[in-house]
Amino acid sequence: MGEVEKPVALVTGASRGIGRSIALALAAEGVRVAVNYVNSAAAAQDLVERITSQGGAAVAVQGDVSESAAVEAICQQTLETWGRLDLLVNNAGITRDTFLLRMKLEDWQAVINLNLNGVFLCTKVASKIMLKQRSGRILNITSVAGQMGNPGQANYSAAKAGVIGFTRTVAREFASRGITVNAIAPGFIATDMTEGLATAELLKAIPLGRLGKPEEVAGMARFLLTDPAAAYITGQVFNVDGGLVMA
Repeated sequence: MGEVEKPVALVTGASRGIGRSIALALAAEGVRVAVNYVNSAAAAQDLVERITSQGGAAVAVQGDVSESAAVEAICQQTLETWGRLDLLVNNAGITRDTFLLRMKLEDWQAVINLNLNGVFLCTKVASKIMLKQRSGRILNITSVAGQMGNPGQANYSAAKAGVIGFTRTVAREFASRGITVNAIAPGFIATDMTEGLATAELLKAIPLGRLGKPEEVAGMARFLLTDPAAAYITGQVFNVDGGLVMA
C-alpha cells in the first residue's frame, strides 16, 4: 500500500489513556494518525515519536475540541499534512464529579462542552471532508455511565448518553453516503481517569472481576475503523465493560 493510499485518522484526546491506545492500534494497521491534544504537548509528542519509530506516520495537532475555531484548525492541519481524512475518533473527555446538589453550573457546562459539544463540532467538520470522499468511519467513545447512570456524574452521564443518541442519528443521516458511525461504551478501564476506583465493591459488580485495559477498547476500535468486515455495521454501541452492562 502506497503512502498516498494509507488512510488518515484524527483521534481527539489522544495523548493518554484510551485515546493513546487507539492511536497506537490504528498506526499498527498502517493508518496515519493526527494526535490531538490540548495541554499534554510532551505526551502527544512522545506518542508521535513512538509511532514514527515503529515505521508509522503521525503528527501532533493541538486544539480544544469544544471550540469551533479550534476544530476547524485541527481538521485543516490534518488535511494540509496528508490531504485527506478517513477516520474520526471522538475520544476527548473530562470529568467534574460531584453530587447533583453540589454541582456548580460551570462543572455541568465544562463537561457538556467537551464531552458532547466536542463530538458535535468534530463530527460536523470532519464529515464534510468524508462526504466529499464519499467514504469514512466515525467512532464515538461514550461510557457505561451514559447507559446506567453513576452517582456523582450527572454531567458526565448526561453527556455520554447524548453521545449515544447523536451516534444513532448521524449514522442514519450519513449511511447513504458511505459513512459509518458507531460508538464504544467502555466500562471501568485502568487509566489515570479511573485511578483509585478499583475497590472490592466495584470489582464485585463487574462479572469479569477486573478493570479493563485501554488496549481492549482499542481492539474494538481497530476493528470498527479498519476491518473490511465492519463495513456493514453502523449506528451501534459496543460495550467493552467486563459484562457490567448487559442489555
